[in-house]
Amino acid sequence: MSLDLAQCSDRELAALARAGQQQAYREFLSRYKAPVFRLIRNNIGDPDEAMDLTQESFVAGFGALGRYDADRPFQVWISRIALNKCRDWARRRAVRSFFSRALPLESAHDVASEGPAPDAEAADRTELERVRAAMSRLAPNLREVLILRGVEDLSQLETAELLQVSEKTVETRLHRARAKLKALLGETTTHAAE
Repeated sequence: MSLDLAQCSDRELAALARAGQQQAYREFLSRYKAPVFRLIRNNIGDPDEAMDLTQESFVAGFGALGRYDADRPFQVWISRIALNKCRDWARRRAVRSFFSRALPLESAHDVASEGPAPDAEAADRTELERVRAAMSRLAPNLREVLILRGVEDLSQLETAELLQVSEKTVETRLHRARAKLKALLGETTTHAAE
């Protein structure tokens, strides 16, 4: 008789994975790869990089499965790892950006731009891209709360656990994030009308 892993809890899957059952890892991926990918993509905006970071998140998670607290949902745990991967990615990108700008002008043609040109970015933007661009201007702590609550539809408690902050902090950050996003979107509408 074979065990139906789809019916197993996260706790049971973790125990099976620790015991060497490769199918348990596949079940974790089946359950949580799409939401983790969405979380990362919404955080960094680049689908190709998001796929790489999703893989890195699961590799790191599976490597640290011994530290997983089975009393908590696996999705919250793996999402925490994914957010840390996003933060690492953003730091690396900032360092690369700094060094690319620090090169002498005569070497500038050898440096590939990491983002679209400002005129191309402004031209023919869909509403979704406008919102994503505005979200990317939010402080990371505000953007994370907005994505987790508004896009990923996590509860306030789940978001608080994932970010390791209080529920009140989540509420405050969400309020600030929405207000800032509204202002940023109004700003882009004003600039577009000029």
